[in-house]
Amino acid sequence: MVDMEGRSNISTVWGRVSDILIQRGEGVYLYDDRGKRYIDFTSGIGVTNTGHCHPKVVDAIRDQAGRLIFGQLNIVYHEPVFSLIGKLTSIVPAGLDRFFFSNSGAEAVEGAVKLAKQVSRRQNVIVFHGSFHGRTHLTMAMTTSKTVYRHLYQPLVPGIFVAPYPYAYYYGWSEKDTLSFCLQELDRILHSQTAPEETACIVIEPVLGEGGYVVPPKGFLPALRRICDEYGILLIADEIQSGLGRTGEWFALQHEQVVPDILTAAKGLASGMPLSCIAYRAALDEKWITGSHGGTYGGNPVACAAAAATIDVIREENLLDNARERGDQLVSLLRECRDHYPCIGDVRGQGLMVATEFVKDGRPDKETVTKITRECRERGLILLSCGTWGNIIRWIPPLITTGGQIEEGVRIFRSALEHV
Repeated sequence: MVDMEGRSNISTVWGRVSDILIQRGEGVYLYDDRGKRYIDFTSGIGVTNTGHCHPKVVDAIRDQAGRLIFGQLNIVYHEPVFSLIGKLTSIVPAGLDRFFFSNSGAEAVEGAVKLAKQVSRRQNVIVFHGSFHGRTHLTMAMTTSKTVYRHLYQPLVPGIFVAPYPYAYYYGWSEKDTLSFCLQELDRILHSQTAPEETACIVIEPVLGEGGYVVPPKGFLPALRRICDEYGILLIADEIQSGLGRTGEWFALQHEQVVPDILTAAKGLASGMPLSCIAYRAALDEKWITGSHGGTYGGNPVACAAAAATIDVIREENLLDNARERGDQLVSLLRECRDHYPCIGDVRGQGLMVATEFVKDGRPDKETVTKITRECRERGLILLSCGTWGNIIRWIPPLITTGGQIEEGVRIFRSALEHV
């Protein structure tokens, strides 16, 4: 048994889901210090897309750690970063052929906005309701999913304007009406709050993450592309949670063949090693002033080796196909649950990025979500909540998850529903 007295020394600023002490992970499973097995349908918030400790990723980390642990990219080049760039170039939307590496998603978003501001010579940023872009001072100002992320930190970075995300279930409208309304409101923002000539970028999560796992109606993302083209605004796709196969494509934008000017990736990029990247068009690189952005650890050789191996695993094991198939299976099973349990108001998702939204008397029902996630943990299934009101359970299984494991997870979920 491990002495957990050190818990008192861990900052309480971290919100905690559980007090489980994990000893090891393998595939979709985590094992605690007593040997109890948990199905991890959080993937560490969308990080372990290849599962815990995939052998190919582990081998890549071990091999690289024995040869070079650190090579600072201001000072030297190293082979792992070139190997990774070659693989990234083959999976990102066409035309994005410049890469900057950082450690976290927030760093990537911050860098992407700095890039957009500098090359456009414009100062303002448009984001969307429910967005989560990070917790640094700039990205916190861009994050609108919950007030807790900005509570008592204000005033924040100015020049951030918020447009409605096309969340049809929340509005209670058809997808067509929601799409029309949101595009109309975006146009109004550009005519009433931030003029196009002072708007550097529009930053969008192609599938809303922390804000509720919302898939926008078809046509919304292409419409954003057209608006940006019309006004010379840069389109930034925040694919930190939706990227690297999570939705059944390498990146969620690819479901509608939309090419952004700048794309950010992190979480699933390196199967748990800290690595994020900005992918962007070469024309922008010509205007990004050398030395005006940087970082010590970005592009770490071990993390790059893990990321290259991650891409290989996703490709070799056909995990994009599996994400689509298992996602369809999961949504179908959860919709059967919705038919029997009226507390579930909506089931939605794309690939293995799936949400069950809970309501009571037409209002968000956080209390039931809290009870269900607790009951699921006790039964060996780890799930996370999300949404502005905390009334949504998000399903984020590893992309390696089998049909049997999906069925087992939903069985536990149904058992928890019956209990509460």
